[in-house]
Amino acid sequence: MTKSKMNDLHAFLIVAQEQSFTKAAARLGVTPSALSHTIRLLEERLGIRLLARTTRNVSATEAGEQLMNAISPLFEQIDAELNALGELRDKPRGTIRLSCTDDQIELYIRPMLKEFLQQYPDITLEMYVDYGFTNVVEERFDAGIRIGDEINKDMIAVRIGPNWRLIAVGSPSYFESSPKPLIPDNLIQHQCINIRHRAAGIIYAWEFEHEGRAFSMKLDGQLVFNSTLHQLNAALDGMGIAYIPEHLAEPYITSGKLQAVLTDYSPYFEGFHLYYPNRRQSSPAFMAFVEAIRYRAK
Repeated sequence: MTKSKMNDLHAFLIVAQEQSFTKAAARLGVTPSALSHTIRLLEERLGIRLLARTTRNVSATEAGEQLMNAISPLFEQIDAELNALGELRDKPRGTIRLSCTDDQIELYIRPMLKEFLQQYPDITLEMYVDYGFTNVVEERFDAGIRIGDEINKDMIAVRIGPNWRLIAVGSPSYFESSPKPLIPDNLIQHQCINIRHRAAGIIYAWEFEHEGRAFSMKLDGQLVFNSTLHQLNAALDGMGIAYIPEHLAEPYITSGKLQAVLTDYSPYFEGFHLYYPNRRQSSPAFMAFVEAIRYRAK
């Protein structure tokens, strides 16, 4: 393939991604009119329309969508390999974009963060807090964090923590006015601090296990968050019972600010894993991060 054809395909890809000639032209460092001319010549050469244009919007046609899906991974692979070559000239450098939750940052990233950044001053970590199970490939993240058994088989997964569980916690002041639940059914009589992972999703049903039987309960309460840290803070403020990761609650249980209940009913889940597509293997910066966050059982 000639260089001009590669450039034309790259120009088309940027326009399709941005859905705007103006934004795409800014990324490419050309004028919108020159970019429009390039796309028109590409369409004429292929004999098919790739983009649907209106006065306000630009979108890929069916053929354009097919072409975009085919060439996008190839250009991403080229970018990754070129970045890797650049990093090999010196020490690891670049930006690593992660999709994760705020409690995952608190439990798995924060403990290693200061030392990692000091060791690799040319690496930037960009963390996007998201409980919505984002597709890291489509959203162009380098990696995400999920429970091991929720990761697609075509991804590379690296364990970053031990098996874990959620526990129900409340403050001493809350339990002074509301008796501690002895069985999960008692939670119906309590203010339960809930979480909804996605705006369009359902409220998380609390998962329990007893004598080998797993079950879940949808519980009511006046507070619903999409952040575990806000659940924790509401429990600390005496607003109800929260069902949060045990390791996150432990320091507050030890200090007496929270009290755990129903722990005999809390099942363990597989540990969290950092997961990423195969193409990220070649980046020294990314692999340095993987090694720094990798779980090493004591």
